[in-house]
Amino acid sequence: MMDFTDQTVLVTGSSRGIGLAIAKAFDAAGAHVILHARSAIAPEILAEFKQTPQTLQFDIADAEAAEATIKALYKQADFPGIDVLINNAGITKDQLAMAMTPADFAQVINVNLNGTFNVTQPIFKKMIRQRHGAIVNMSSVIGLMGNMGQTNYAASKAGIIGFTKSLAKEGARRGIRVNAIAPGMIMSDMTAVLPEETQTEILKNIPLSRFGEASEVAEAALFLAHSSYITGQTLTVDGGLYI
Repeated sequence: MMDFTDQTVLVTGSSRGIGLAIAKAFDAAGAHVILHARSAIAPEILAEFKQTPQTLQFDIADAEAAEATIKALYKQADFPGIDVLINNAGITKDQLAMAMTPADFAQVINVNLNGTFNVTQPIFKKMIRQRHGAIVNMSSVIGLMGNMGQTNYAASKAGIIGFTKSLAKEGARRGIRVNAIAPGMIMSDMTAVLPEETQTEILKNIPLSRFGEASEVAEAALFLAHSSYITGQTLTVDGGLYI
């Protein structure tokens, strides 16, 4: 069991799905968890944690809102600083390239890629001063292999891998490690509604013959946050889909 006692962990997009699973895993490992969402997080979700988490509410695509919220967080009395940042928040807006509007392309880039930068930059500055920290960015196997109907999403997730590698080089001399996770097909609200024949076709391309669980992505996040000699890497959690 990896121990994160007395560490503060911020997980963006953590009101449900993979983000919530990651937040719960850090909570179970003893961390003080800060949840984030665009809207208020339901009390019943907060009740599922061992330690009541702090919550932040802002749109990561809004650079000014992200910076202002994070600055206010650090101004709180006795706030110890963020030890681990998990950039999980993101969206999809799928459409074949020939029918995709410039607005749809820009929105996904703005949330997934620009939003990751918007949250990371003010926290990275603080980590530089405290001379330690771990950042884990959520990419996707789609950013590695591409997928029909997801040119915007693939571009945003490939961009996150490049962002991760560059930031890892900038942070290394100050003890800051930056890595990424590239999940494959993970059980979620979105995959659960896929027609059975579609799920069967997808499973044919996954050597482990099953979809992943959010908890398995959470295990990878804890591993990368804990591993002191790993930086600039992308860990693929996909059952062998991208080999």
